[in-house]
Amino acid sequence: MSEKSTGTTRTIGVEERRARLALRHRLAGAARAATAEEVAGSLVALHATDPATVFLAAGARLTADRDPVAEVERALYEDRTLTRMHGMRHTVFVVPTALAAAVHSSSSAAAAVRERATLVRQLAAGSDFDEAWLAETERQVLAELAERGEATGTELGSAVPRLRAQYVYGVGTNQEGPQPVSSRILRLLGMEGRIARGRPQGSWTSSRFRWALVPPHPDLPAAEAQAELVRHWLAAYGPATEADLRWWTGWKVTDVRRALTALGTRRVTIDEGVGHVLPADLEPVAAPAEPWAALLPALDPTPMGRQARDWYLDPEHRPALFDRSGNIGPTVWWNGRVVGGWAQLPDGEVTWRLLTDVGEEAVAAIRTEAARLAAWVGDVRITPRFRTPLERELAAGA
Repeated sequence: MSEKSTGTTRTIGVEERRARLALRHRLAGAARAATAEEVAGSLVALHATDPATVFLAAGARLTADRDPVAEVERALYEDRTLTRMHGMRHTVFVVPTALAAAVHSSSSAAAAVRERATLVRQLAAGSDFDEAWLAETERQVLAELAERGEATGTELGSAVPRLRAQYVYGVGTNQEGPQPVSSRILRLLGMEGRIARGRPQGSWTSSRFRWALVPPHPDLPAAEAQAELVRHWLAAYGPATEADLRWWTGWKVTDVRRALTALGTRRVTIDEGVGHVLPADLEPVAAPAEPWAALLPALDPTPMGRQARDWYLDPEHRPALFDRSGNIGPTVWWNGRVVGGWAQLPDGEVTWRLLTDVGEEAVAAIRTEAARLAAWVGDVRITPRFRTPLERELAAGA
């Protein structure tokens, strides 16, 4: 008997997987969220490498009466029920604050240890700075933030002269060259959970943030934290394969398997082979009563949440929708699959192109979503940080 069917409980086909995605990712009209917290909780983590992604991902899923910018800013900067932090695969995410400790202990803490060791080694190779110098510099930065409450990188550099120091990066390689220590030190303190990015300078699309001290995350056992994170992820993305989970977390296979075992997950048959779901998640899920369309941003969690994507994304469309590093651009969805891409023109119009024929009903629904997006974005102009072939073409009016 093949691995695809061995020990599985039942088969979950593509249509049911698309139904689960529509409802659990808040994309179907009736499933849309009333708060930014509901959006982030439903997706586990919102990619935040490009700050605009957080707002655009929320805007695609909030009910029409909600202002996505005000809603996300309230949760991030006023109520602090959402937290921006380094997490899985060294990536910056926005996560529910209640889940931040699990993200830190399962992923960020180990990455921070490696980052510190790397920085100390590079400083030793490219400067006279050592571990003691780094520790004193960090102490001064933290003391300055404790006094100010928050500060930009530039303000911290003025107050802490050590941050303006440089070292030679990549000694002996073709990347060798001077680099300021400031960005590396602030990044490391952020990865360790000692400081966090606050409000940006400028609009909600800006990546120039103020920094502030944050309370330390509770120190959870790594295995416990990993199981907790996988529980949330499977509730949002299951059924999914072990390979999907390894890709999303960046963990070792032993860590993934230990978490799955701790949760007592059930094996089901999916197109890719053996998938995993939570023990209470075996009941069939019906499709939404109404068809739905969505315009999702670059790096949106729904298309980026798995390694295997063929059941919602035609492989022939990948070259147009991804950059060379595997980052997805803005996508157009219809009833659980990617059918095209979109971009914003210089005058603010949201333009889109279908890559497959989906019929007049879909076109009308997509047009409505494009108008809704353009209305709440208003005068802000959006250029994804990682640009893809189709997005570039559309943005240029091609």
